[in-house]
Order: sequence, then C-alpha cells, then structure tokens
Amino acid sequence: QVQLVDSGGGLVQAGGSLRLSCAASGSTFTYYDMSWYRQAPGKERELVARISTAGGKNYADSVKGRFTISRDNAKNTAYLQMNNLRPEDTAVYYCKAVRTWNQLTYWGQGTQVTVSS
Repeated sequence: QVQLVDSGGGLVQAGGSLRLSCAASGSTFTYYDMSWYRQAPGKERELVARISTAGGKNYADSVKGRFTISRDNAKNTAYLQMNNLRPEDTAVYYCKAVRTWNQLTYWGQGTQVTVSS
C-alpha cells in the first residue's frame, strides 16, 4: 500500500506559477504510474497530466505548454509545475498512483489551487 501527500497549492494571480508535490511512502515508488487530476466546484474530476514509470508523459489539451509533470524516484515524489496560471485552473488538485501490473489505485488528499484574475 502507498500513502500519498499532496502539497504546494495556494492563491496566485493569473500568470503566476505554482509547483505541486506528491510525496509517496509505504511502497516502491517506481512500481507506479503517477498522475495529477483536478476537480473544480460543480465539475467532475479530470486528468491534468500523467507520467509513466518509464517517464512517458501525457497532458490535457488545456494545460499543454503551461504545465510540466515530473518525478524524482530517489525522493519518491511526483511534481506538477504550473506556469502561466489562469482563473479556470482553479480547482482542488489530486495526485494519483496506479500500480502498473494490477491497476491498484491510490489518491492523495488534494491541495487547493486558486487563481485570481
């Protein structure tokens, strides 16, 4: 079992930047594909970015060119660097870990990102 702790959210003006962190513990980090999701009020949770165990990356169209997902396997941590933030990026951001061979899934507790115009 893996425990995920999301951090790094906050209040920022449009055009600003934040870096989210997802610290994992309790299991071998390299077994897991890592993703960031977000959920805005009244909306469904949506995929923002994903990084595989091999380092392959995917992004939602809405964040391409602005957000970068990465992982540091030595630190058991995944990151989401968010640049040029927009008010529509306001949401609770959640980290997700998926074990590759059996799709066992874990979620972080979420971190609030608020972008003011």
